[in-house]
Amino acid sequence: MGKSIPQYLRQLDIRKCVVSLATGAGAIYLIYKAIRECIKCQPPLCSNSPVCIARECPGPGERALPQEAPVPEASDVGEPKGLAIERERHGRDSGELRRLLNSLECKHDEYAKSMILHSITRCVYLLEAEASACTTDDIMLVGSMLDDEDNSVKIQALNSLKAFSGIRKFRLKIQEHTIKVLELISTIWDTELHIAGLRLLNNLPLPDYVHPQLRRVMPALMEILQSDCILAQVQAVRLLSYLAQKNDLLYDILNCQVHPNFLNLFQSTQPGSLLFEVLVFAERLSEGRNASHYRAVKWHYNEQSLHEALFGNESRLADRLLALVIHPEEDVQIQACKVIVSLQCPPNLGVRPSCQASHSYFKIGE
Repeated sequence: MGKSIPQYLRQLDIRKCVVSLATGAGAIYLIYKAIRECIKCQPPLCSNSPVCIARECPGPGERALPQEAPVPEASDVGEPKGLAIERERHGRDSGELRRLLNSLECKHDEYAKSMILHSITRCVYLLEAEASACTTDDIMLVGSMLDDEDNSVKIQALNSLKAFSGIRKFRLKIQEHTIKVLELISTIWDTELHIAGLRLLNNLPLPDYVHPQLRRVMPALMEILQSDCILAQVQAVRLLSYLAQKNDLLYDILNCQVHPNFLNLFQSTQPGSLLFEVLVFAERLSEGRNASHYRAVKWHYNEQSLHEALFGNESRLADRLLALVIHPEEDVQIQACKVIVSLQCPPNLGVRPSCQASHSYFKIGE
């Protein structure tokens, strides 16, 4: 044990082996065995991996284990336990998620914390029983990582909270981080952070007390929607579609300033996934502005507002919608027709002939 490769080669006296064998195959095999034995004697190279970190970092009231090669634990039938997910399948707690959460309390560099959080996310998705056995203190521990200075740690913390949000009993506790998540999205221009934060928000019911903060971050959400990252755009427009159904936020959305080329989002060259979500957003805005309680107030919009881009007198939205009626994807076609119907026949007007009024966006011939 502890010998280097050259020492093993000298011990085996390879030159004598080569002479004594009929072919060189035996010598090659001996060299292979020597190298393999030497590699086995080397210390493990995974000391920075999340699993190793979790094993090395003792939990509360535990002592650190000596650095020895782990011995596979035997099951009831005398076989190694195997993967954590296999152990859970047979009703046994692997303890892997708990070790990772305990290790997160130790002091690590940014890379180690990021990797531990990434492993926690995977465990939450794969080890359902162990994830459900976690506590709200664990959620607060993960949420505290949102205050880390490193963006990669913030991103992994957002992903972990998203994973935990799939467990109903943790949603209220995760909601407490909503304002912090909105702050991160609006103050840090990082595409991966935007995607992670928006995915989390889209998986949570947003309480009314965050509406003032939502008003403040509305310009940032609109900028993300008009960015060049499809994943971030899809997540942003999904959140905006949800908020468009809130009566006290509808005007803030419609009066939000957009770029002059905003209608490019409705071009048929856009990915179908984005087109569909943008069309859903337009339909909900159209329905909201045609609601009786909204029409009862005389609203004023700035010239560069979303309202003017979509519903203003100079808007070319009708042309874009007609082009999408023949889009290759059926979902896009159907949604484009729904937007056209919502513009032609507001559902709250009741009298169908009024759809032929002069306020129609489309000529009768079209």
